[in-house]
Amino acid sequence: MKHELPKLLYAYDALEPYIDARTMEIHYAKHHQAYVNKLNEALAKHSELEVKTIEELLKDLEAVPEDVRMAVRNHGGGHYNHSLFWDLMAPFDATQGRPKEPEGELAEAIKSAFGDLPKFKEQFANAAAGVFGSGWVWLTLSERSESKGLSIMTTPNQDTPVSKGQKPILGLDVWEHAYYLKYQNRRPEYVEAWWNVVNWEAAAHNLGK
Repeated sequence: MKHELPKLLYAYDALEPYIDARTMEIHYAKHHQAYVNKLNEALAKHSELEVKTIEELLKDLEAVPEDVRMAVRNHGGGHYNHSLFWDLMAPFDATQGRPKEPEGELAEAIKSAFGDLPKFKEQFANAAAGVFGSGWVWLTLSERSESKGLSIMTTPNQDTPVSKGQKPILGLDVWEHAYYLKYQNRRPEYVEAWWNVVNWEAAAHNLGK
């Protein structure tokens, strides 16, 4: 089956004023769609790969034929990362009752790993500011038996934590196309604004899985 652009669960302007509508439209309908299109083009060269999920492909890139491996890494990573990213944001209408900070198991896991939520946010923001060029910053859970705690990691370009044995819980796109129309070169300001639209329920769901 061909990979498809996932349905966006809110309108382009739903995250205003923190994420502007024009950026959302270009980011979702142009950038993400391009990753999907180029991923499908690559997979069409090897029909045996088309039955695999995007996560299965990215977890074992060495098993992907060499002639399309880089395309799967880049475009498949872009598709996977962005599919997570859209669901990790949500508008906060007062009637929806979504928590504005983590609760339950996720809150306890963050406290255990970082001390408290402000310390986590500070470390996460520092990691985001430190990404050179384009990339992502993540809150991840190790899938390896020797280390089961939460940690913060960064990935360059469209590399993804699952290729490194990590389960992404929360992720932030720090490519310039994610913020430049509104924030220009002020990446720390974008990161600070982003906390206002984080969907902590989705992050908790990722942890629960």
